[in-house]
Amino acid sequence: MRMPKIIDTDYLVIGSGLAGLYFASHASKHGKVTIVTKRSLRDGTTVLAQAGIASVLGDDDSFEAHVNDTLITGAGLCNEDVVRLTVESGPDRIKDLVDNFGVVFSGQKEGKFDLGLEGGHTKRRVVHIEDFTGEGLMARLEASVRRNTSIRIIENTMAVDLLSMSKYGGGNSCFGAFVLDRETNTIDTIIARSTIIASGGAGKVYLYTSNPDTSVGDGIALAYRAGAEIENMEFYQFHPTCLYHPNAKSFLISEALRGEGGVLRRMDGTAFMSSYHSRGELAPRDVVARAIDSELKKSGDDSALLDMTHLDGVFLEHRFPNIFKKLIEFGIDMRESPIPVVPAAHYSCGGIAVDQNGRTNIQNLFAIGEASHTGLHGACRMASNSLLEALVFAHRASDAVKECELVRPGGIIPWKSGHAVSSDEGVVVSQNWDEIRRTMWNYVGIVRSDRRLARAKARIDLIRDEIRNYYWDFLVTPELLELRNLALVADIIVHGAQRRQESRGLHYNLDHPEKSDFHKRSTVLFRGVGPCHS
Repeated sequence: MRMPKIIDTDYLVIGSGLAGLYFASHASKHGKVTIVTKRSLRDGTTVLAQAGIASVLGDDDSFEAHVNDTLITGAGLCNEDVVRLTVESGPDRIKDLVDNFGVVFSGQKEGKFDLGLEGGHTKRRVVHIEDFTGEGLMARLEASVRRNTSIRIIENTMAVDLLSMSKYGGGNSCFGAFVLDRETNTIDTIIARSTIIASGGAGKVYLYTSNPDTSVGDGIALAYRAGAEIENMEFYQFHPTCLYHPNAKSFLISEALRGEGGVLRRMDGTAFMSSYHSRGELAPRDVVARAIDSELKKSGDDSALLDMTHLDGVFLEHRFPNIFKKLIEFGIDMRESPIPVVPAAHYSCGGIAVDQNGRTNIQNLFAIGEASHTGLHGACRMASNSLLEALVFAHRASDAVKECELVRPGGIIPWKSGHAVSSDEGVVVSQNWDEIRRTMWNYVGIVRSDRRLARAKARIDLIRDEIRNYYWDFLVTPELLELRNLALVADIIVHGAQRRQESRGLHYNLDHPEKSDFHKRSTVLFRGVGPCHS
């Protein structure tokens, strides 16, 4: 173990997906940026994004149509002002990617693009890079930040807790974070004028997810412990179609396949989506995920089928080269046989509550990307609005941070381990990790009930008590930090779900199957109103 360091910077970015890198690129024009990411720059969710960015770019489309589609999908909980701001900002963000980052989208020619159609959209408006948009975006953004001398990148480093003036007798203002160097197990201190949480979602809180192992809700947990407001975490989106295969680790089958004519079928070959929604396979994701879940429960089958065999084989191979290649590796040729699919946890529509510039209720603390709650998605996110939101709010935050002034104490209290010792009980961490994820999948999944939620709450409470005792007895490790964060986020999701006694969008409760005007509002939790311990 080396000696701890104190690092000074203007802007500390926690996370390295699209939102974090796009913010860093723009904020570096007026300050020094430090990016902290717990693995490598590309070990996040963005690189896995297949479909694209929703934006009004077609001649037959309009801002009003995109706004209306988003509001309908959001089931009455979208902030209409935020929806309009985001939608109307879209074309400028696409232009910026093309002109200033060298991004080349599919079909790009003189301001025209090959636009995809996805669930919830009434027009083709999804600009994409074949079927690996996230990978294409990250390649350009990573190259940009790595050659930028105003940006410092610290990989294999994990945020432990935010630094707050409230610990020094001051107001609730953030001035950086304690961070753990995963290689040396040393806890350093980073001091910043503003801190930006861009750490992504929390899909690993569920047993089955399309998210990578890094998605445990770290930023949301950090913000909650610091006193930030957390909004609408009960709305967790399950992507309807992940590949069902024993050797596939939650490989996503893009919604764009259904946009191009894919048909969902039972194992006996019968199509079923027309029984659930007038738009069939292009219904919003919450409807499609519940439909598949219902069909599997009725039939006892392990998966549904996504059938592309009626479409032109050459088109499929050209339009979806990445998915086509991956399926072939698993012995599935979608030109000739249907793809077995199941729903999996995919995207958090809730998160850290922010304003239209990404500001939280804590001075100098911002949140952008999936970790944030802007009001865009409401009770259900429309496909490909997430990358749009990340770009728009990262850009707005990069401008807003110029107003931040460094608020810091005269002397910094270093991290103290007290009497903690090294643990030789790693099985405790792995056991609790597994139990949390199974509990959330079984009791707080696509379909919920009051009884299931009560069972989940009781189990999560017991696990969190055990984690708290373990946390203070043993030296901090990345695995322990992730478990601590995962358990807190699970608790927040359960608490929000219990408070929302209705069914709306992604939250479906068998005991409260109808929408309620009383609950047509956000569920806001913060320390003292929500999970009672940090």
